[in-house]
Amino acid sequence: MTEQQKMLAGELYYPSDKTLTQLRKVCRQQLDILNSTCQTEHKARTRLLKSLFAKTGKRLYIESMFKCDYGENISVGENFYANFNCVILDAAKVTIGDNCMIAPQVGIYTATHPIDPVARASGIEYAKPITLGNNCWIGGMAVINPGVTLGDNVVVASGAVVTKSFGDNVVIGGNPAKIIRKVYPEEGA
Repeated sequence: MTEQQKMLAGELYYPSDKTLTQLRKVCRQQLDILNSTCQTEHKARTRLLKSLFAKTGKRLYIESMFKCDYGENISVGENFYANFNCVILDAAKVTIGDNCMIAPQVGIYTATHPIDPVARASGIEYAKPITLGNNCWIGGMAVINPGVTLGDNVVVASGAVVTKSFGDNVVIGGNPAKIIRKVYPEEGA
């Protein structure tokens, strides 16, 4: 298997691999263009995002500065919005449903490292996919850790550190995040 195949399969891989290094370089060049494109140029920014991501809905918008590792491992649904300084480390697949909003300074991190210090010092790492369902709202400065799946209608409180998966219709918060309350969609706010 190539290092890229290992990465996407959730196995240990070397990110310093030439192919992966080149893919990140190309992504960073595209991000430089995106982040320097005036924020009032919605159509140009949308075209850039559609060429960067694996899949998008028709409507999406991401404020600058946006950062990711590869771009090609990110899929977002219809009506996606991410506010300022969003970071998505997409060494594994990141799948985001329809009508999702991400507040400022949110981190979505698929990449992780071995706990063993000797293995970690070797430069090897691995990644676990992240999935956000439909109608999710991720509050400012929240962190979504590797391997997390959130169901539909999940609200993540500002500053939360999400270390495990949660089902539909909940508000979660804290460090580590836990359920604060249920969401009843028919009730509105």
